Amino acid sequence: MNEQPGNGPLRVVLADDHVVMRAGVAALVSGDPTIEVVGEAGDGREAVALVAELGPDLALLDLRMPVLDGVAATAEIVRRHPGTRVLILTTYDTDEEIERAVEAGAIGYLLKDATREQLVAAIHAAARGETVLAPRVAQKLVSRMRRPAPVVLTAREQQVLDAVADGLSNVEIGRRLVIAEATVKTHLLRVFAKLDVSDRTHAVVTAIERGLITRRPDRR
Repeated sequence: MNEQPGNGPLRVVLADDHVVMRAGVAALVSGDPTIEVVGEAGDGREAVALVAELGPDLALLDLRMPVLDGVAATAEIVRRHPGTRVLILTTYDTDEEIERAVEAGAIGYLLKDATREQLVAAIHAAARGETVLAPRVAQKLVSRMRRPAPVVLTAREQQVLDAVADGLSNVEIGRRLVIAEATVKTHLLRVFAKLDVSDRTHAVVTAIERGLITRRPDRR
């Protein structure tokens, strides 16, 4: 594979079901002497076949294609031909699309508003094994990583939390749920730990923010 500079042009397979778009991208990248488009495909299944036949350095794939979409094609190429990098070039930048492509093994994710210079640079970086992300895509991934991890409560912990939100004391919660006060305290401590709080008030406020409680607590 021509992943290092000086070994000849990088060999690229291009896949996009829109003929005009595919021709435009091919013209853009082929205009650079360091890149050679060795094959073009109109769907994901054809792209996988071309990669198997031609052994390119990189497959440049659209996401939404007939027969086999870009995500499925990416997964198959990565599994069967690990020497070929996959770079996604698409108009879609939703969290779900990005996550599916990355999980499938794509090394990069570009949007079709990229300039010729950005596209050429991305192809070379991806061929070297570097992760390439469009700025908007990178921002979405960072924002997603910064979101707090989902809190999963047991059914009993949720009941205790709901009772706390209703303003009940531990004794009253025990009566409502027919459990000992000590058991209430144990469940409450576990809730505190999962929500990363140290008291009842912050537990309720944080639970509301996380969507674990959908009603406002009663005020006593």
